[in-house]
Amino acid sequence: MNVLGIVEHPNLVKLIGYCADDDERGMQRLLVYEYMPNGSVDDHLASRSTSTLSWPMRLKVALDAARGLKYLHEEMDFQVIFRDLKTSNILLDENWNAKLSDFGLARHGPQEGLSHVSTAVVGTLGYAAPEYMQTGRLTAKSDIWGYGVLLYELITGRRPIDRNRPKGEQKLLDWVKPYISDVKRFPIIVDPRLEGHYNLKSMTRLAGVANRCLLRLPKTRPKMSEVYEMVQKIVDSVEIGPPEPPLHYHGSVSGPGAKRTKKGSLKRRLQEFKFGCRQIVWRGWKPEIIKTC
Repeated sequence: MNVLGIVEHPNLVKLIGYCADDDERGMQRLLVYEYMPNGSVDDHLASRSTSTLSWPMRLKVALDAARGLKYLHEEMDFQVIFRDLKTSNILLDENWNAKLSDFGLARHGPQEGLSHVSTAVVGTLGYAAPEYMQTGRLTAKSDIWGYGVLLYELITGRRPIDRNRPKGEQKLLDWVKPYISDVKRFPIIVDPRLEGHYNLKSMTRLAGVANRCLLRLPKTRPKMSEVYEMVQKIVDSVEIGPPEPPLHYHGSVSGPGAKRTKKGSLKRRLQEFKFGCRQIVWRGWKPEIIKTC
């Protein structure tokens, strides 16, 4: 409540009201938020859904989430670390604007003169930064890592950890490594539910941003304001247009190399990639982007 009562931003879900009642079951609390009729981003990326977000809408989600995190990290009187960034905590309003929700794990950032907050490790497996998982030391750069994971989830349509997939594909970040380093194989990681309807140049540039967010050393990751500027440039290079309803998916997802429509053939997309993007460099899981586009 200390955070919810004072934050107000277009990309944060608004708290409408709060009440507490002490009864025989103990203290019962109720939070009332603004209604978000289009559900969560996870609802539209989930394989069980018959529709999915178009690529322009996914770019908008990336930008909206970055704007919300930038506000929490750098634009308030004190810093707030969100600590639980994931697609199920990003909700969509009637105009398909993305807003961060569920501040239950949010924490105040370190006080002046301190580098981090020491806390029990909580959050969602697959999104939490490795240094936080290992030491319990929480910084804003922990959110940056989670944002990098989010970007790859938007690109691939896959959850960070999915035990229902084959063993080599269960961990998203491990699965994308060999494809990111090979220009000709990059389209394999693209969500097949998009059915070829996307701009590959903007997608590879967004992967470049993700790589910077996923650098192993926290101090080498960019600040959220820097991330926001990078994503804004990508969005500006693509004609987003007015909000549109989700795409209806007609195919089946069967892993790498899933069937593609003729209009979005692999050959055409590789040509687009070669003309639009020169080099992506991947070094283990300590990605150093030398040139993205």
